[in-house]
Amino acid sequence: MEEQTNLETIMELIMYGGDAKSNAMEAIQAVKLGNFELAKTKINEAEASLAKAHHAQTEMLIKEAQGNQIAVTLLMVHGQDHLMTSMGFTDLAKEIIEVYKKIDEK
Repeated sequence: MEEQTNLETIMELIMYGGDAKSNAMEAIQAVKLGNFELAKTKINEAEASLAKAHHAQTEMLIKEAQGNQIAVTLLMVHGQDHLMTSMGFTDLAKEIIEVYKKIDEK
């Protein structure tokens, strides 16, 4: 049963991480077209997905801290990779949006 719970948590990392990256990419596409409001909405959606993924990750960390060893699998590594990549991509998307705002102001 514990393995099933871990698998579900890992899948949340992958799913929410993927959602976050997709929304961040859509934010960049929106700002390139001058749609700053949509870009802001998409970044907010990306951040909401990241919060959900981070929550799932925290659940696993708490279990391990309580002494419940969790096997590190390739799937878990993939999930962590998705989360970390999405976090970096979302941060970069925010910076790109700020650059477009400055260009638009001129």
